[in-house]
Amino acid sequence: MKSLLPFLKPYRKELFIGPLFKWVEAFFELLVPLVVARLIDVGVKNGDASYVWRQGGIMVLLGLVGLCSSLCCQYMASKASQGFGTDLRGAIFRKVMSFSGAELDYFTAPSLVTRLTGDSYQVQQGVAMLIRMAVRAPFLVVGAVVMAMTIDMQLSLVFICVTPVLALIIWFVLFKNVPRYREVNKKLDRVSTITRENLLGARVVRAFSKEEEQERKLEAAAKEHERLSVGIGKLNALLSPLTSAVMNLGIAAIIWFGAGNVDTGSLTQGELIAFVNYMGQILLALIALVNLVLIFIKAAASGRRICEVLDTTPEVDSGRGESAEAADGIPAIEMRGVSMRYGRSGDNALDDISISVPRGETLGVIGGTGSGKSTLAGLIPRMYDVSGGEVLVNGLDVRAWDAEKLRQRIGLVPQSPTILSGTILSNVTLKKPDASEEDIKAAIEISQSADFVYSGENGIMREITAGGRNLSGGQRQRLTIARAIAAKPEILILDDSASALDMRTDKALRRALRERTRGMTVVIISQRVSAVEGADRILVLSGGKCAGYGTHGELMKNCAEYREIVKSQEAGENE
Repeated sequence: MKSLLPFLKPYRKELFIGPLFKWVEAFFELLVPLVVARLIDVGVKNGDASYVWRQGGIMVLLGLVGLCSSLCCQYMASKASQGFGTDLRGAIFRKVMSFSGAELDYFTAPSLVTRLTGDSYQVQQGVAMLIRMAVRAPFLVVGAVVMAMTIDMQLSLVFICVTPVLALIIWFVLFKNVPRYREVNKKLDRVSTITRENLLGARVVRAFSKEEEQERKLEAAAKEHERLSVGIGKLNALLSPLTSAVMNLGIAAIIWFGAGNVDTGSLTQGELIAFVNYMGQILLALIALVNLVLIFIKAAASGRRICEVLDTTPEVDSGRGESAEAADGIPAIEMRGVSMRYGRSGDNALDDISISVPRGETLGVIGGTGSGKSTLAGLIPRMYDVSGGEVLVNGLDVRAWDAEKLRQRIGLVPQSPTILSGTILSNVTLKKPDASEEDIKAAIEISQSADFVYSGENGIMREITAGGRNLSGGQRQRLTIARAIAAKPEILILDDSASALDMRTDKALRRALRERTRGMTVVIISQRVSAVEGADRILVLSGGKCAGYGTHGELMKNCAEYREIVKSQEAGENE
């Protein structure tokens, strides 16, 4: 929880002044029963109407002062909590943006969204209630007991007996519920994950007529969340009636014993009413305190989940701030005995890979599903760190590169195209907002996107929905290729980025890349032999290991794995 304290420092003034105003409100509230007692014992008893009006005016004045103090406290609480929440969400988002693939895989997107929204809101509410109620409720409880003791020490024993009983009830309920709040958050993550999967995969679910099965899956997760939440609610529901019952017994005891004291003259009628009012204040304050504690428990559980994100050190750091310029004789990309393992998995996704790609050449990477092609692509811009060996760009280990400078020189087109809401122009210039009109036009032409970009009424300013849902799969892939090329990177990595393209468009794309990206180092990852056979060097991967490395002709002679891939695809084309 210490990770959250720095976000409160800018609001130290509000954290001090807000509770101070609330303390003033509570102080004047404690004076009201004394004023009522004097009004009854003096004004009503003696029939002094003017005295009654004066005491009534004092009560109104105390109420106005309390109201002004409460409004000031509310303003301070809102300013501090809203500012705290905004800063916290910004910090969580920045932290998530610094995560490598390993951390994103560990936390998962639905869980991070829940922490960024629901959990941060719970903590924000905790800060607001800390300012508004943390001082007032305990002060009213203690103050009411002290004020009652000043009136009649013997009768105040009722307060001293009632308070520990109430504290015991509160402690029991909270002790039982604290662990459950953590489980509720986990179950909510599960519901969010299933919901997200079905929203993104709605077409697949419908295509396989699995709606009912997915509904049952979501219902099961929601029922589990409901079961825990209802269990918490049942215990919480006991708080109010139990505390009210104890307090009402306390009030009955005060009236019972107080009535005798009134008969003997040791206690006035007004003082007895004051006792009852103080007991009522304790009841309301304790109910508020219970709700406050519940809010704090939820905030603490959410705070721990947020701290888990904030305290996570990304596996991939920002590097040592170095950079290296391309130079003759130094490979643009080099891998020396590279091995890669995801998390704590016992098997390597890549094992002892060594390649060298001179500047301006094209490397083709081919292999079956799960052979490690995309893993290799992610190591060059350092999305993950190697488990062993070195990955060098321009002769410098990527771990020494300044991460931002390294990725500025690399254009990565991922296997799954990601399009953001906005316009075609905003997506194409995402990596380089100041790209010239000529570079944008060239990128669109090279990526074979001109046919759909310029065909519409708005052209390049055409609106794109979130995720590019108003584009076809092939259009999304071509647009991501255009985005990478528009930035004019030194190294262009195409990770199976033409899988949704027809053979004609794929061939035109490869020809345009050869002719119009001269000087650029290109890595083409594909399962199609036709996509990589024209590359200067081809890396054949099998089970994360190098099964062959050379030109198309060399591999046809020396690599059985490559020949098998070629034959299987030729057979498929001839069928």
